[in-house]
Amino acid sequence: MPKADSSSFATSWYSAFESPIDHTLAQRQRAFVRLWRAFMHARLVVALVLLGLQVFLLTTGGNGSIWLTGLASLYLLACALVMLYWPPAEHRQAPALQWLITLGVDIAVFALMQYFDRSSINLTPLFALPVLLGAILGPLTLGLGTAAAVTLLMLAEAWLATPLAGQIDAARFLQAGLAGTGFFVIAVLANQLAIRLAREEAVSASNQAAARAQAAVNEVIIDTLGVGVLVIDPHGVVRNANPAARAMLMGEGFPAGAKLLLSARPSWSHLAALVQESFAVDAALETETTINHPDRPSQRLHARTQLTPVVGERGSLCVLFLEDLREVEARVRTEKLASMGRMSAAVAHEIRNPLSAITQANALLDEEVKEPSQKRLTHMIEQNAQRLSRIVDDILNVARPQPNRSDEQLPPLALDTALRRITAEWMRQNQVTQALGVHLHAGQGQVGFDPEHLRRLLVNLLDNALRHASGKPASIRVITQPSGSGGHLRISVWSDGGPLEASVHKHLFEPFFSSESRSTGLGLYICRELCERYGAQIAYQRSRLDQREGNEFYVLIPAVQGATPAPAAREGGHRSSLSYPSQPGEERTIVDPLRSGRPPLAPS
Repeated sequence: MPKADSSSFATSWYSAFESPIDHTLAQRQRAFVRLWRAFMHARLVVALVLLGLQVFLLTTGGNGSIWLTGLASLYLLACALVMLYWPPAEHRQAPALQWLITLGVDIAVFALMQYFDRSSINLTPLFALPVLLGAILGPLTLGLGTAAAVTLLMLAEAWLATPLAGQIDAARFLQAGLAGTGFFVIAVLANQLAIRLAREEAVSASNQAAARAQAAVNEVIIDTLGVGVLVIDPHGVVRNANPAARAMLMGEGFPAGAKLLLSARPSWSHLAALVQESFAVDAALETETTINHPDRPSQRLHARTQLTPVVGERGSLCVLFLEDLREVEARVRTEKLASMGRMSAAVAHEIRNPLSAITQANALLDEEVKEPSQKRLTHMIEQNAQRLSRIVDDILNVARPQPNRSDEQLPPLALDTALRRITAEWMRQNQVTQALGVHLHAGQGQVGFDPEHLRRLLVNLLDNALRHASGKPASIRVITQPSGSGGHLRISVWSDGGPLEASVHKHLFEPFFSSESRSTGLGLYICRELCERYGAQIAYQRSRLDQREGNEFYVLIPAVQGATPAPAAREGGHRSSLSYPSQPGEERTIVDPLRSGRPPLAPS
């Protein structure tokens, strides 16, 4: 089959990665095999007809010939052998002998039967079969060569049929010439049609491949969208829905392949009314609605409709877009963060100048006072002014990137000693002595962490745990321990609160995102920023402790090289049995080293 012009291929996103010639090679080979078999079956049918004709002439006493019958039989056998045992191959790859034998046998058999047949049957139209075979499956030269051979044979037959040497049958020669001209025309037209069909087939195959790839990419994009997408017909039947839309309407555990009907649940009635109104006014509409779930908290959504163009008799469809309003609010908070960055210089100037004045005035006042009680007051003012200055620096650091301080020469900080002091202060301030359990197993492990930043990190995590804990005894746990053999120390803050929603889990460490209306949403974000500044890592997981499910925020801090953690008993640690999932479906138990005789393990 002739090659298709590469310029005729349809362009797509994938044209830079596809080779039209390589892409259509298998398709062209399959088309060639189909045409080859069609011609082989046609040759077999013609051979059967010729054999049947000769047998009929012999049995009816006509002008049949025994040797022509044998020739037709041999031709039938040759056609069957070629079709069964000679595999088809394109003319560019096949030897010339295959084409010479295939076309030559046809022309020779038809010419002999035409010349020696004494009946009145004209077999000239049979020559069209080899001409078409050469012109369609081969190049134009092969088709024209076959037509030329047929024309010469017909002219030779007309010359041999002349009764006397000096007489010429002009009508017979004219008939042979016209027939030969017709075969030339057939060869040219068949070859051009074959080229055109091959080109169209190649373009169609390329477009189909591009359409399939485009559809696959669209499905991946729609399936991974955070925005819910539903395709709804005028009867309210959901024709298609992406996973985000199904999760918003039916939760994470919706059955696969389930058909949705917006009028099936009362909580979806607002969406059904919006879709029906959009069909009625033939326009796009949008609204905010709340979906009430029996097994999980209600969800506020922003719904927007878009009608598709009318296609055929099926009418238009409505595309319903659902977006979680909490994610919209998170984007708004991110924009507010950008505004904070632009205002950070002015805020720093306006706040730091009064703080400097307060600090200087307090220093002057401290020089004047002599009584111990007044000295304590000036000392308290100095401490709180310095703490306020550090808090301002941390808030401003939210709006501007800070270099990593893990390589700075910080004095080593004993982790257990620092956490014992921080947790004791936090318990006194919040009066939660019974609710907090402290399990310190880092021994003499030391970290390169600023003490005030470590206090802010732990206090933020404890405040967050207190908001969601049940308040029962030991409902909040602080645990320290070495983390395997990676040279890290692990701090875990666990609480027995309920599981987080998937929408909240995705934005845990983003700024200005909070599930509570009175929270600024900066606590966990500042924790992550502080950890990254010192080369530490913070993460969240759902874990089990003492047969209770809870939420765990854990921090992995690089340990100072050369400081070897001592057994937990030296820090006054007591036995505690803690169970953490290291992989889905797997748990590890951490026990006191004094009782087990081996160092504690941390989840990977």
